[in-house]
Amino acid sequence: MIAPFHLAIPVDDLAAARHFYGEVLGCAEGRSSETWVDFDFQGHQLVIHRAPRAAIVRNPVDGDAVPVPHFGLVLAWDDWQALGDRIAASGTAFELPPHVRFAGKPGEQGTFFLFDPAGNALEFKAMRNPANLFAKQ
Repeated sequence: MIAPFHLAIPVDDLAAARHFYGEVLGCAEGRSSETWVDFDFQGHQLVIHRAPRAAIVRNPVDGDAVPVPHFGLVLAWDDWQALGDRIAASGTAFELPPHVRFAGKPGEQGTFFLFDPAGNALEFKAMRNPANLFAKQ
């Protein structure tokens, strides 16, 4: 079993972020206060804190301009596709739509990026071969 991580991120609108993480991504809500909310992020603890937005830069990765910083999850392929479908059905825009990166290489993966309402970049990916998560190209 992988130990759950804890990540706290800034959001400038708790209600909008609560809707995004709870309704769009389907994360169960945990504890909360007037300035923060816990979410079950597929077994990990994600906490949104009311705070100013952070700056985003972009780095090139296999032809994409990837937003940095970003965070997300590595999912099973079917779960990745289901989440992509759920996000698309919600009307939420993708920053980079679902596609395959590093095709034919050990790191071949499905990936997509989107921003939460506060401008935090998220990536969700699935490895074609999960054993290759840390394999070198």
